[in-house]
Formats: sequence, structure tokens, C-alpha cells
Amino acid sequence: MTRPEAEPVRDPGLQPERTRLAWRRTTLSCTVAAVLAARAVLHGGATVSGLLVCALCLLLWLGFLVVAHRRMLALTARRPRTLGAGAAWTAAVCTLALAVCAAVMAV
Repeated sequence: MTRPEAEPVRDPGLQPERTRLAWRRTTLSCTVAAVLAARAVLHGGATVSGLLVCALCLLLWLGFLVVAHRRMLALTARRPRTLGAGAAWTAAVCTLALAVCAAVMAV
């Protein structure tokens, strides 16, 4: 008779905590970029194009914030689910678009 194999015990170590901290750092970076965009528009004189880019920056920041918050909550589970493709694409697009908006505002 063979005994049924027990499910291996998962020892994630500090990986979930490091991943959660990475999401927080990236969220903080996006927040700084959005605040700097708002500052640039308000300090340099508000133009229609400046306001549109600033609004886009804030929208991208909110999109990233939602994805990051959901992921950080998911990482508190005992066996966290993998990041979905939609969430990964949303985070990547928001990050890249925010960088492009910052470059446009700097020029």
C-alpha cells in the first residue's frame, strides 16, 4: 500500500513582502510623476494642452494605483494568485504612458 503524497509545503520566505514593497515603490514613483505634472501645469501657466496632459497623467496614475492596490491585497493571501495578463498589461501601459507624458511635459 502506498500512502497518498501530501501536498508539498510552500515556504515563500520573504518573496511576497518584497513583491509588495516593489509595488509600493512603483506606486510612489507614479505618484511623484503625477504630482510633478500637476505642479508643472500650475506653476508654468495653465494651457489647454498642459491641462490635457496633466489630466492624462492623473488618469494613468489612478489606473496604476487600482492595479497595484488589488495586487498588494492579493499578495496577503496564503497562496497568492498569479498576476493576470490584463492587470500586467494595464500596469505596463500606465507606467510607459506616464513616462511618455512626463517626457512630453519636460520638452
